[in-house]
Amino acid sequence: MAITVRSKVVKIGNSRGIRIPHALLEQAGLSDEVEMMVEENKLIIRSARLSRQGWEAQFTAMSEHADDQLLDQAPSTQWDEDEWTW
Repeated sequence: MAITVRSKVVKIGNSRGIRIPHALLEQAGLSDEVEMMVEENKLIIRSARLSRQGWEAQFTAMSEHADDQLLDQAPSTQWDEDEWTW
C-alpha cells in the first residue's frame, strides 16, 4: 500500500530538512543512516548499505561455478622451497 504525504522543507542551520513520518520510515525500512541521490529530478532516499553487504552470497555463487580460483599463481621463493612446510 503506497502512502503519499506532503511535507514542508524547513531550514536547519545552513541546510534544509524534512520530517519523515514514522509510517513511511517503517514502510521504507529506513534507520539512522541513509543514502541520498538525485535521479531524474527526484530525491531518492534509501537505507545505507553496509560495506561488503551481499559478499557472502556472491562468494558462494562463485564457488558453485568454480569461479573462485586465483587468476595468477604467485611464484615461489627459495625460502618457500627450503623452509616452508606445505
